[in-house]
Amino acid sequence: MLQPRSTSASLITLAGRSYFPIAFIARLPFAMMVVGVLTLVVAARDSVALGGVNSASVGIGSALFGPLVGAAADKYGQRAVLVPVGLANAVLLGALPFVVQSAAPDLAVLAMSFLIGASAPQVAPMSRTRLVAIIRNRMDPKRHERVLSGTMAYESAADETVFIVGPFLVGVLASAIAPWVAVAGASVLTFVFVTAFALHPTGRLTIAPASDPRPAPARELLRPRLVVVVVGILGIGFFFGSTLTSLTAFMADHGGSSRAGLLYGLMGIGSAGLALGSAAFPRAFRLGWRWLVFGAVLLGSAIVFATADSVLAVGIVLAVMGIGIGPTLVTQYSLGSDRSPVGRSATTMTVLGSAVIVGQSIASAVVGEVAERAGTPAAMAFPAISAAVVVLAAVANLVLSRRVSVR
Repeated sequence: MLQPRSTSASLITLAGRSYFPIAFIARLPFAMMVVGVLTLVVAARDSVALGGVNSASVGIGSALFGPLVGAAADKYGQRAVLVPVGLANAVLLGALPFVVQSAAPDLAVLAMSFLIGASAPQVAPMSRTRLVAIIRNRMDPKRHERVLSGTMAYESAADETVFIVGPFLVGVLASAIAPWVAVAGASVLTFVFVTAFALHPTGRLTIAPASDPRPAPARELLRPRLVVVVVGILGIGFFFGSTLTSLTAFMADHGGSSRAGLLYGLMGIGSAGLALGSAAFPRAFRLGWRWLVFGAVLLGSAIVFATADSVLAVGIVLAVMGIGIGPTLVTQYSLGSDRSPVGRSATTMTVLGSAVIVGQSIASAVVGEVAERAGTPAAMAFPAISAAVVVLAAVANLVLSRRVSVR
């Protein structure tokens, strides 16, 4: 553990110039998994419903084991956990195309998808934990609030970018070469960059508690003000999964499901920009109100998405959706960081990251089934339902925050 040491050096200098590109690329395979599995299974086994169920299996594996990976990192250190987990995940991703394209039963494919999710390296939450440790251990306390706000903005923008770029890459590789190439590419990226991230010098960092070195009890993770953030970010995951799956069904009706990832990438234009720009919002525009305002933008655009009937209209709406996603994610991760129990930072961030992927996966399964049974128009209503979850959680967060202020 590094001892606290105040310094005027920038976060980039303290982390090392190689850190940010490595950490960015290392989180890309995680964003490619759900979409890659969905695209591969739909193409190889000709079933949107089966593809959705496999995507859900990835999410279930991540939801069950992701927090355990985070807890293990809190206890044993990130290096000791990330290296074996990353290598196992790379092997499973590399083997999946062979299993899917073989005569193996659907149950075997589902088992592989579950194991891929269970072994998913939790790079994004680990990165947040490392950067928070640098800020709190190595910087002057007077700089903490401003630097932490900018860091959460960057990390959320990076997450949002990879969750857009990941499906975009899957779409490009699936359209230009073959669906299996996207999953194989994720395997290579995991092997190289997750390993590099695990072995980076920042992997030794932990947040030094001010006094008692013992972590807070695990029950502290169930505090209502933290749970409501998890529910809100789960809604974002629902939104990602329902939007991508309904968009895949929509594009299948209009000439090619493999191009859905390309159109999906339009959300990243406003999302990444607004996420990065959120660090410049005035302090008077409090986090809770940011969540509600941009969640409302998300809900309004999702309602319009449900009524769109052309590729051009869908593309325009997706671009507007991005304006609501980025700042909402920044706010949720910032609140999660603020409310993380002592000594449970990696666990908290992993829970938030797992909530995104499990929401995405469950929505993919449900909406895939709806699209196959009830048609594309019914499936396109689900992003609005997901956005409503985000808005309701934002309202609940404001109510809980007000009660704490009153006390």
